[in-house]
Amino acid sequence: MEVSLEGKVALVTGVGPNIGSGVALALARYGAKVACNDVSKESIDACIARIDRNGGEAMAAPGDVTDEAAVIGYVNDVLAKWGRIDILVNNAALLGGRGVLDESAEAFQRAVLVSAMGTFLNTKYVGRAMAERGIKGSIVCVSSSNGWSGTAGVCAYAFHKGGVNNFVRAAAMDLAPYGIRVNSYTPTAPNPDNPELLAERAAQGLGPGGVLSGPPGGGLGGPTGDEEWRRPTRYAGPRAPMVPMGTTGTPTDIGHAIAWLCSDYARLITGIDLVVDGGARARNFAYIPAAPDQLAGPLPLITLDDTPMPDGFGPFLSGEDYKAALNSLSFSSSPSRERPPGGVAAVPRTPSRCRYDARRCRLRREITHVRLPGPVGIRGSSLRSRLGC
Repeated sequence: MEVSLEGKVALVTGVGPNIGSGVALALARYGAKVACNDVSKESIDACIARIDRNGGEAMAAPGDVTDEAAVIGYVNDVLAKWGRIDILVNNAALLGGRGVLDESAEAFQRAVLVSAMGTFLNTKYVGRAMAERGIKGSIVCVSSSNGWSGTAGVCAYAFHKGGVNNFVRAAAMDLAPYGIRVNSYTPTAPNPDNPELLAERAAQGLGPGGVLSGPPGGGLGGPTGDEEWRRPTRYAGPRAPMVPMGTTGTPTDIGHAIAWLCSDYARLITGIDLVVDGGARARNFAYIPAAPDQLAGPLPLITLDDTPMPDGFGPFLSGEDYKAALNSLSFSSSPSRERPPGGVAAVPRTPSRCRYDARRCRLRREITHVRLPGPVGIRGSSLRSRLGC
């Protein structure tokens, strides 16, 4: 048995180069036709091109998710072209912000509006389209670990992501009579793995990025004030290991999980939150996991983008292999990069050979790999592995 989205149509909001693009690509690789929404034409074009070169089918659905007329317009455009919508992924949101002492009313309002109205309007009009046509579809709202626990410096982000979590449960009850499922997915500081995004960062002399790969004391939020009464909100010392499995994953991991959640195998799953983060959110505050280079790590990542990684990036290693690869590169970054950032390393990548049969929705990868002391990397020459999804 295989997970397949063949014959389904998906609408993904907020298809920027990290999570949104990764989810859209995954849905396409599993067989769905994908409508790509964003306020940025550049982001839409890049996402469609990424899907196209990986053998999928996509269309543009531009528009501001807070504008009711715009939402109605692009939902109707998708229906006019493909006749149905089976999947909605509410991903559009404004990342970052500031803490409660520093956030402006305007920035707070805009951040909450994009998430709240965007999630509501798209769920309403896609939900109506599904119900009217008798489509027992799936709606997934992308949440955040910041919606479940507190982080200094992102009060608006925490506010609207927390709201998403209970909206999902309420909407799930509203749409259950129609066989429409509503769930949320919570990522925790995923590590970028879009080859184009990484190539752009490499051209700027930067590492792979990701919250956990930044300097200790950093985070999503912007700067605070400099008044003499200010006190630090974050510990700036060495960062202890935070993820039990050594890595929080990538947008590709998110895409695999959401694709399954939108498949017919998940037909009775509604009103829940799916967490795929290597155990980060489940961890008790007093528990400090072992360092990534001491862990067995997860299975190899089943990649979905056939685009070669830029020199100096991917696959996902840790430990001595990570350090050795990193030492061969030159980044304008802080000394904290000597630590493996959640198991993601900057190392040369030999593209795996992928075969994709859209009709049967089978993703097979023939790879060679060697087991490392940290998360498994897809390099080496000791074993050939076939993985199916």
